[in-house]
Amino acid sequence: MDFYSKYDKLLIAVDSIIFGFDEGDRELKLLILKRKFEPAMGEWSLMGGFTNVNESLDQAAQRTVSQLTGLDEVYMEQLYAFGAPERDPGGRIVSVAYFSLIRINEHDRERVRKHGAYWISLSNLPKLIFDHSDMVTKALRKLRIRARTQPIGFELLPEKFTIPQLQGLYEAIYQKAFDKRNFRRKILSMGLLEKLDEKEKETSKKGAFYYQFNPTKYEEFLQEGFGFEM
Repeated sequence: MDFYSKYDKLLIAVDSIIFGFDEGDRELKLLILKRKFEPAMGEWSLMGGFTNVNESLDQAAQRTVSQLTGLDEVYMEQLYAFGAPERDPGGRIVSVAYFSLIRINEHDRERVRKHGAYWISLSNLPKLIFDHSDMVTKALRKLRIRARTQPIGFELLPEKFTIPQLQGLYEAIYQKAFDKRNFRRKILSMGLLEKLDEKEKETSKKGAFYYQFNPTKYEEFLQEGFGFEM
C-alpha cells in the first residue's frame, strides 16, 4: 500500500564540493567539471548525482566522489540542503551538498580527465550552474570554521610536510598571511607533530625538516580535554 500517494514526488540529489591544496601554487582549489547533459549542458558544475533508492545520502555522496577521483576514503562532511522550488530547471530537486578534502596528488588523474573535470583556483572560479556558487561559499565558510577548531587541514597535505607548507595551506584557506614565527610556535606547541630526520631541499639549500601529524596523539589529547585552536 502506498501510504503517501497523495503527496507530490520530488528527486533527491547530492552535490560534492571537493577541495584540494596545490602545494606548488600555494592555493586552495576546487574540482569542477563541464556538465555533459541538459539542462545547462557545457556549463561549469560541481560533481553530483541522484540518490539511488537503496543507498543513504552519505553513500551517494561517497559514490560521486569515488566516481570522479578514484578515492574511497576521504574527509567528507554534510554541508546543507538546498531546496528552493526553482533551483533546478530540470525539475523539483532537493540537493544535499557535501564538502570533501583530498590530497591533489593522490587522486586518479586519468579518471578526472575522462569526466572533463579541472582543478580551478578559488580566486579564479568561473560562473557555476544553478545554486552551486552558494554551495561553494557555504562550504568554504564551514571549512574555515573546521580548520580553526579541528586538525582537518592535514587531510589536504601529503603524509609528510614542512612547517612552511603547512603555513601555506592555512594561508590559502583563510586567504591571508600569518607571521612565520607565531605560526611555527603555535603549531609546534600543540605537540601533535612528529619531526622527521628527512629534509625538503627543493626550495632552499638549507632545507626544512619534514613533519608528520600524529592522529593517535590527537585522540589521546581529546580524552584529556585538549582543544585544537588555530
